[in-house]
Formats: sequence, structure tokens, C-alpha cells
Amino acid sequence: MSAPAVSVERRGATWSARLTDYIELSKPRIALLVLAVVGASALVARWGQPNGWQVLHAMLGTLLVAASASALNQWCEWRRDAVMSRTAQRPVPAGRLSSRHAATFAAVSAMIGLGYLGLAVNWIVAAWGFASWFAYAWVYTPLKPLAAAHTTVGAVAGALPVFIGWSAAGGTPDLVADPRSLALFLVLFLWQFPHLMAIAWMYRQQYARAGLQMLTVVDPSGRQAALQAVTTCLALLPVSLMTALLTSGHSRWWYLGVTFLLGVFQLTCALLFLRRRSERTARWLLRATLLYLPALLTCLVLATIH
Repeated sequence: MSAPAVSVERRGATWSARLTDYIELSKPRIALLVLAVVGASALVARWGQPNGWQVLHAMLGTLLVAASASALNQWCEWRRDAVMSRTAQRPVPAGRLSSRHAATFAAVSAMIGLGYLGLAVNWIVAAWGFASWFAYAWVYTPLKPLAAAHTTVGAVAGALPVFIGWSAAGGTPDLVADPRSLALFLVLFLWQFPHLMAIAWMYRQQYARAGLQMLTVVDPSGRQAALQAVTTCLALLPVSLMTALLTSGHSRWWYLGVTFLLGVFQLTCALLFLRRRSERTARWLLRATLLYLPALLTCLVLATIH
């Protein structure tokens, strides 16, 4: 009886390990951020009172689409990932999943996710999901070894989930009549630059070895990356204050104060990075960006539903 028991344990461990690999292929931290953006956008669009089921369906479909985009990214880049220590242990370069399995997972996830968005929510939401998926997987990813401009494309793809959540709650965003969705989109778009510039500096040698055209590879001094971080942090100050339009009453004032302080702190870290580009200042900037966005979204939702 001991032999079958060992066999069952091994089979369970194998499936568990395989499931873990597929989860890692989906880049769960990015997926969670995307879901937070979709949920926050939906809440803000309807002043804290969206259709809960519609939002849940939108988040489930978006989760599958985001998982597909991340899997396609790793499928395209597994050879480059293999030469960077920060990515060498990902499922495909480490040999735990074949590139064929990664591509199949990505294709199936995209088809189910986009179909689910269209049928369970609406086809406008599915169109925004497709736009984000296509920009990330088929424009941003192939562009990375070719030009530093890939960062801008990636920032657009990363900000489009705002429109997924907005459309799930309130139909097509009207950027003229209701600029609130545009303000939130711009916050997500601009925030990604200081975040990515800090990472690009910390791993610049690995990116150079992999042949990825990060700004810190094109300009090894890091000055252009630091300037981009500072300018986008500066732009975030007025843009984030625009999101006060998403709030009402007394909550607008405390929201303005908190948002301004968050922006100043992030800008200070970016200025320190510009003054002295080092591992320490880059890590401070990275931490500031990791604080900034979740705090801003949380405050925005609280101020909106207050």
C-alpha cells in the first residue's frame, strides 16, 4: 500500500507545481494591479454604486486577458529571460513549461477572456480588453529589443484597464462630456514612467546583456531615465489633482491634500534619483511609486463613495 501512496503524493505534487508555473506565467502581481484598476474605475464611474455583477464579470474576464498578455510576453521573450538572473527562473526559460504550452495557455486565455467580456458584460468592454492585450503582447513586447519607445506603448497598454472598468459600469467613456475617465487614465499612464525607470536602472546590466533597449541601456549614464522620471512625476501633480473632479463635497479637500503629499513625496524621490543615480535612490523611487498608486486609488475610491 505504500507504493500507491507515494505515487499519489508525487502526482499531487506534480499538478501543484504545474499550477504554480501557470500562475507565475500569468504574472499575478501585474494581474492584481490590473484588477484593482478595473474595480476602482468602475466604482468611480458610478460614484460608488456600480452594478456589482457587471464589475465582477469584467474583473474575471480581464483577469484571463491579462494572464494571456503576460504569458505571450514570456513566450516571446523566453530566450532573453534566460540570460537575466531576475527572469531566468520563470517557467519557460527554466524549462518547467515548454514554449508550446505557454503559447497554448495564452491563446486559450485570450479567447475565453475576451469572449466572456463580450457576452457577460458588453462588447465595448471586450474591445478595450482586446486593445490593451494587443498593445502589450504584440506592440510593446516585440518593440523592447528595437527601441526605447516601447515604454510609452507599455504605459498606454497599462492604462487602458481604466476604460475597461469605466465601460463595465457606465458604457462608453465620453472624454469630452465627462473627462473623469481621461484624468484617471493619465494618472495610470504617467505613473508607469518613474516606476519603470527605477527598475530599468536597477537591472540595466541585465537588460543590456539581453539586448533590450531600455532607456538606461541607450543612455548608460541614466540621466535620460532620471529626467523622464522627474518630468512625469511633475506632470502627475496637476493631473492627479484633476482627479478631484471624481470626488464631491468635503471629501474633495482631504483627497486633494493626500494626493498632493503623495505626489510631492514621489517627485522628491525622483529628484534624488536625478541628482545621484545609484541603487539606493532607484530603490527609493521604486518604493515611492509602489506606495503612490495603491494609496491614490484607495483614497479616490473612499472619497468617491463617501
